[in-house]
Order: sequence, then C-alpha cells, then structure tokens
Amino acid sequence: MKFRLSEHLASLIAVADLDVERTEGPPPSLRVDRDDWAAVARIAREAGMRLVAEWAAQEKDGFSVHAAYAQNPNGYALVKTTLNAGVEGFPSLAPHYVAAARMERAIHDLFGLMPLGHPDPRPWIKHEHWPEGAHPLRKDFAADTGMPRGEGRYPFIEAEGEGVYEIPVGPVHAGIIEPGHFRFLAVGEQILNLEERLGYVHKGIEKSMEGRDAFSAARLAARISGDATVAHAWAFCLAAEQAAGLEASPRAATLRAILCERERMANHIGDIGAICNDAAWGFMHMQCQRLREEMARLHRRLFGHRLLMDCVLPGGAARDLDAEGIEALAGQTQAMAREMNELFEMYEDQTSIRERVIDSGAIQSRHARDLGLLGYAGRSAECDIDARRDAAYPPYDRHPPQVKVCKGGDVSARLWIRFQEIQESARLVQKFLAELPAGPLREPWTAPRDGRWGFAAIESWRGEIAAWVRFGAGGKIDRCYARDPSMINWLGLELAVREVPVPDFPLNNKSFNCSYSGHDL
Repeated sequence: MKFRLSEHLASLIAVADLDVERTEGPPPSLRVDRDDWAAVARIAREAGMRLVAEWAAQEKDGFSVHAAYAQNPNGYALVKTTLNAGVEGFPSLAPHYVAAARMERAIHDLFGLMPLGHPDPRPWIKHEHWPEGAHPLRKDFAADTGMPRGEGRYPFIEAEGEGVYEIPVGPVHAGIIEPGHFRFLAVGEQILNLEERLGYVHKGIEKSMEGRDAFSAARLAARISGDATVAHAWAFCLAAEQAAGLEASPRAATLRAILCERERMANHIGDIGAICNDAAWGFMHMQCQRLREEMARLHRRLFGHRLLMDCVLPGGAARDLDAEGIEALAGQTQAMAREMNELFEMYEDQTSIRERVIDSGAIQSRHARDLGLLGYAGRSAECDIDARRDAAYPPYDRHPPQVKVCKGGDVSARLWIRFQEIQESARLVQKFLAELPAGPLREPWTAPRDGRWGFAAIESWRGEIAAWVRFGAGGKIDRCYARDPSMINWLGLELAVREVPVPDFPLNNKSFNCSYSGHDL
C-alpha cells in the first residue's frame, strides 16, 4: 500500500507549528498531542484529504485514538493521539468531517471515551436498553458479561407544522432483510427528513476478535458482512500480513483479486435486478437472479462455497485453480458480461423504468465529497475513489482498474455505474486468469511480535473497506477494527431521499444497498 501521504501531512502539521512525531512502519504513522487532534483534521481537510476512518484502542496506561486519511495519488496517512490514564475525552473531528460523527458516537458507546465538541452526542451502536456504564471494548469488560435490560427512549428528531407527520418503519421488515429502523418526517407523500437507527445486529465482532489467532480472526472477518466476505477477509489478511512483514505470493494475490472481482459482479448483478424489481420490472429481476445463481453454483464447485467464504487466509488463499477451473471461470465470466451488456441495452430502452430512476434520490457532487461517499454511491456523483488504484495493492499495482465516474448522483447514475463495473470486473478477471502467475498458494505464517500492527484498505463491491489490526502476546489479536463502506454511505441515503416521495424510498434504499451487518459491528 502507498503511505506517501504520511510525509506530506507531517510537513503540513509542522508548518502549522504543531508537534508531530514520525513513527517508522510498516506502516508509518504520525503521533500528535491530544489538544491538536482536531487541528490536524482541519489541516487535512483544507489540504483536500479524505477521512477514511476513526477508531480507538486501549493501551496499557490509558487509551489511543486513531485516524486514517487519504488523498489520491499519495495514498494513505495514519495519525494517532494518546489519552493518558484518567483522560477520557478527545476533540471531535465531526466539525471538520461529517463522516466522523457516527464513528465517534460508536467510540463513545464501546469505549466510553467522549468526543468533545461533538454536535450530536446521542448513543449510536449502544441501544437504549443497554445498562449505563457498559462499554464492551474496554479490557475489563469480559465478552461473556451478561447485561440486564434497561429501559430508555431514543430521542428521535421531531418536527412540528401543519401536515407534518412521522412514519416509523422497522426495525423488523416484511422480508428477510436485516433489521434497521427508519423514521420519516413527511408532508403528504414527500419526505422531509429520514433518520436512521441502526445497531440492531450488533454482534460484538471487534470484542470477539480479541484473543484469536490470525486464522480464526480471518474467518470471523469473512463474516462481518456475508455479501463482501472476500473483501473483508482480504482487508484483514493484508493488515495482518503487513504486521507480520509477510507478502502473499503473486499467485495468491491474483487469486484473491479474481474472487473479489467475481464477488463484485455477483452483487452488482443481483442488485440491478432488485432495483428494477422495486420499479415493477420483474423481467430484469428474474434474469439477474438466474445469472447470479449460475455464478454461485460455479463458486461452490470450484471454491467450496457459494459466497466464497474462507477462501482468503493469512499468507495466501485456500483454494487453487487448475486448467479446467480457469477455463470454466473464464467462460462464465465472459458470458455474464455479454448477457449483462444485452440487458443494459434493454434497460436503456425501457422508458417506464427510466422515468422512475432519473433524478430520483440525487446527491450533488459537493455533498457527496463532504460526506466522503464510497464505491458506486460516490462514483455516481463524481467522487473518483477506488482503493484498487489509490492503495495500489497487488495485483492492482500492475493492473489498475479503469475507474468509471459520472454526474447526477441519482438512482439512474448508481445503476449506470454498476453496469459499467460489471464489464470492467469481467475484463480484469479475464486478464488475471490469462496471466495467473505460477508459484505457491500460501506463504508460511509466523505470528507477529507483541505490539506489531498493520493497516489495509481494499475496494469491495460496495466501496473501500479499511482494516486495522494490532497483535498482542503470543501472536493473538489485541485489537481489530474494520470500517465497512456502509458506515459512511448510510449517511448518503439519508441525504438522497429528502424531497423524494415515500413510495420511492425502497428504490433508493436498494440503489445504495448499505450493509446493516457491516455497520453494526
């Protein structure tokens, strides 16, 4: 991964006459005083840097708060500050980066650390039935601690005025989707405001990571969000390998990329069909369901799992491809791209569908940049962000993708980006299969020393995933953090549906298709 941004940010901090301590990697990081934490964010924002993630960790004497910034083409910069024993507050980054708001609310819920100056101190992951003083990511909180149910009420935003009313939706939905609550303020059928209440599938993933070895942790990472299992496992493994001073073989890296691109294709195909189904075009839905099923069956035959679970391991990959497998995968990938191109032409000719998706749920480019929208949601509004190119991890350092962006930021633009990415992923898969390097499938794994840590960013089908892992004694995980793109993109959905008719919410929701599970760690 590229970390040239670290030196650039360090120079800007020094010019601002703030103290900064450089730490050599891998990966390199910057350490700043607690009182300068927000000032560094201001400097980064003014320099056009993007906030990737913000998280916390417990130290032997106090806590630390970390942030990752990015700027193309300089890659990433990591910054940390320490909170001495008895200090449990840190300056909020939310005044400078909107995306920090919910990350900091999660830090407060899980660690009890207070983001000072935060504009919205309400709990986020911590629901109203959690007892006071329960902060699960503290080391003195045992994973098997029973939490008696408390009573409370979440203070939703309220509005008054003639004709204004509330529509509560969920958290239990009429289907098999995950639970999440949506509180609409509306006048007639027009949405004035959407407020999300997530956290219903909080599983304690970060707590459960503690004490695991790298292989067990990789299996858990693959289950953070089941439709992005390859990408989450890859992000974890890259971070762990960085901590161990290990690099997967070119063959393993290429196999990982093939699996991740196929995962991207399968999810885009499924979502295109579901979006069209929400606009009452069942034909497209059925065709996409058929194509995705064909992909899942081949995945099961070649890699042992329909969703490609546990194919990425520390040091390499779990399954190899022989000549017959390469031929089968190449043939199906080409066929999928061809059929989706034909379906795209049919979609372009469907006036009734186009009228539903054009201008629905539009986000202006400047707002998308302010939020830091990722993946197809961001690229549909001119946010040119793609970790495959920007982080330049193998094999994309040799074969970067041709990143597609467009204007509009509406359901139509998000659909167009998905169609284009299917074709680009198919091109990459064909190239990787044709040039699959020889060599070992896995490199020998040696657990990192106590205190070693790593950071990685991977482009999943939804967008950039960030992972940070620190090892403790005996090569066991001391702290692991994962930031799914949904942590940021859920904010985009709230903004997109303002002034959208209530019946068009499902259409917009599916066009984003944020992960509840990936958010509710």
